[in-house]
Amino acid sequence: MKPILASLAAGVAAAAFLSGSALAADAAPAAAEAAPAADAPASDNGGGEIVVLGFGRGRQEQTVRQADIAMLTPGSTAFKAIEKLPGVQYQAADPFGAYEWAVRISLRGFNQNQLGFTLDDVPLGDMSYGNVNGLHVSRAIISENLGRTVVAQGAGALGTASTSNLGGTLQFYSDDPRHQFGVAASGTGGSDSTYRGFVRVDSGDMGAVRGYLSYAYYHTDKWRGDGPQYQHQANAKIVGDLGNVGQLSAFFNFSQRRETDYQDVSLDLINRVGWDKAYKIDNVSPDYALAKQIALAYQHGTAFPAPYTNPDDVYYDAGGLRNDYLAGATLDLKLAPGVALKLTPYYHRNKGQGSWITPYAVTPAGAPDQAGNPIANPAPLSFRTTEYAIRRGGVTGALTWESGINTLQIGGWYEHNKFNQARRYYGLADDAFNRDTLTFQKNPFFTQYEGHFLTDTYQYHVEDTVKLFDDRLVLSGGWKGVKVDNQANVLIGPLASGKIGARDWFQPQASIVYHATPTTEIFADYTENMRAFVSALTTGPFSTTQLGFNAIKSSLKPETSKTYEGGVRYHDGPFQASAVGYYIDFTNRLASFANGSGIAGNPAILNNVGSVHAWGAELSAYYKLTRAFSLFANYSYNSSKYQNDVLRSDGTVYAHTKDKTVVDAPKNMIKGELVYDDGTIFGRIGGDYMSKRYFSYENNLVAGGRLVADASIGYRFKGSGWMKDISIEASVTNLTDKKYISTVNTNNVQVNGSDFDNPNFMLGAPRQWFVTLKKGF
Repeated sequence: MKPILASLAAGVAAAAFLSGSALAADAAPAAAEAAPAADAPASDNGGGEIVVLGFGRGRQEQTVRQADIAMLTPGSTAFKAIEKLPGVQYQAADPFGAYEWAVRISLRGFNQNQLGFTLDDVPLGDMSYGNVNGLHVSRAIISENLGRTVVAQGAGALGTASTSNLGGTLQFYSDDPRHQFGVAASGTGGSDSTYRGFVRVDSGDMGAVRGYLSYAYYHTDKWRGDGPQYQHQANAKIVGDLGNVGQLSAFFNFSQRRETDYQDVSLDLINRVGWDKAYKIDNVSPDYALAKQIALAYQHGTAFPAPYTNPDDVYYDAGGLRNDYLAGATLDLKLAPGVALKLTPYYHRNKGQGSWITPYAVTPAGAPDQAGNPIANPAPLSFRTTEYAIRRGGVTGALTWESGINTLQIGGWYEHNKFNQARRYYGLADDAFNRDTLTFQKNPFFTQYEGHFLTDTYQYHVEDTVKLFDDRLVLSGGWKGVKVDNQANVLIGPLASGKIGARDWFQPQASIVYHATPTTEIFADYTENMRAFVSALTTGPFSTTQLGFNAIKSSLKPETSKTYEGGVRYHDGPFQASAVGYYIDFTNRLASFANGSGIAGNPAILNNVGSVHAWGAELSAYYKLTRAFSLFANYSYNSSKYQNDVLRSDGTVYAHTKDKTVVDAPKNMIKGELVYDDGTIFGRIGGDYMSKRYFSYENNLVAGGRLVADASIGYRFKGSGWMKDISIEASVTNLTDKKYISTVNTNNVQVNGSDFDNPNFMLGAPRQWFVTLKKGF
């Protein structure tokens, strides 16, 4: 590892030398200001505060600026920067939040796949692990290239390109290229053989055009078990000034991610071996003999090797592979005084594979290996994959007209998505493991299912904003309409083919902001949203048998929500605060109930199962104690309860969920962060407490409450020329080395009466340390 860190340090030094005195400092930071509009220019390189509490907006909203994102350990997911915000629940199994199977974000009890996500107005889909309509933000952009993140806990802007935002929205905006030539670089090393390098070259102004190219590489070994996780990323962005006419920008982002999986854990396993041993149990690779022994014990009904009691306690190995290409362009035109047009076409291409060495299917004699040669001595295991391919393209746009007290906007979004999915089995030899879980596989011996899917999305919105009484009163109102057509064509296997759709042409939104005093404003809003169906074999209405789909397709309804929200904000000099209350009526809830262990992949039981009512409050405060010290703290309360039992088709109760708390929805969350930065010495310490969470529908399986703290400290070297803007930083995650359950329901939600406690959650990463050397602009 030392030679690698030395090479990263050399790269930082080289970047410093290249930039030299030619790199001028950016303009002085602007004074504290209200959060920018959702469709404001992406660049955000200044600002007195690193968190802005949504002043001037008709909904609960916060903006996290680039300065705050930059204080995270390089390579951390963008979710890590917003975990401190009210109403936000963040979970991960690694210190960076880079391991996609386990990283989760939820807002006010709504899961990740019930939220909306965009990057520079380009839709990222519902950001679920086996994403069928987008990609995770950690693949969409290198974290250092994020300019700001806007979080709306209750409801996003009407024009947000999403059909999954029952709850809030997260809108990510990339940093704009600098006006001066410059080179930035960083090198990070630390626990579990972690090393990461980043470099970005900005062209500076070349006439009316400026741009940047950047590259990042990340590698780490798992903190439990064996195997690496690594990623290559490249980002490019160009901005062209069209003078009085407007601006044209474009980006191209590439990501290649390979992840060796962590083993999902069960409460039964922890109770058998205890917390200390559970923190060491994982997939058993490279012990191939033990994996075969466990498989044979299951297949022959003999005793399992201690401490294991079933084939789902541990597997041999598993992994995830994702290759992504994402491109987009934005044309901002000033058509006439007060009239502006914005268009954003985009294209996304993805190839993915989920790998699992399964004890549930043996390799038959003569099955081909990776090279196509027959396997003479097959293993009692096989290599199962879930394979993905996404080809989607679309365009978002809006026409805005400002006249007097009115601002009228009409916009739309169209996307055509071709998604292919297959589940295949590949042969393994008995004498030695002869395939690589982080390589795309060839020559299957069996295809369980394969399907082609088409999804067409049509959305429009109309909104008018009226400013009265010298802008003291701001009224906004409008609506959006959505139509999504889903089509499945299953080529192989018993799962469903057919067509289904979701449509709601009128989903209203209204808000009011009243500036009661120069420092105080009162706001309220009401929003309706719908979550459309998705097209896949592993989720949504097609993930069942043909008979099951035929029975539900005419009666299945898309999920909908109605959100009521109101509060007060206060901003006076170095102090800002907000208090917000909300009520949510979530109806037509869809649930897929497990049929065996989640990883086994049996068809789920999907149905509308009633509604959820949620109410809560969020209190936030940010105080700039001195020029160097700032404090941010908040408290969130959420009560989310199911309103119905889940019934079988014959009317009997399948799950007693009425009046039970929604799974993975803590009632109480308290966050706090102290930041110091005097220009030379900088650091932060933050804590995140959440109360207990349930991960069974009937609230009989509990993840206890926990408090997790992180800290960092750094030093900026004073100098000129190549020594300018060089810093070194040390960071520690999980400062107290807390052992806790992090992500829950990684496979499925438990129902009372299940025949065994499925492996269904992740363990939080132990204390880890990292050191970063940076050369900034």
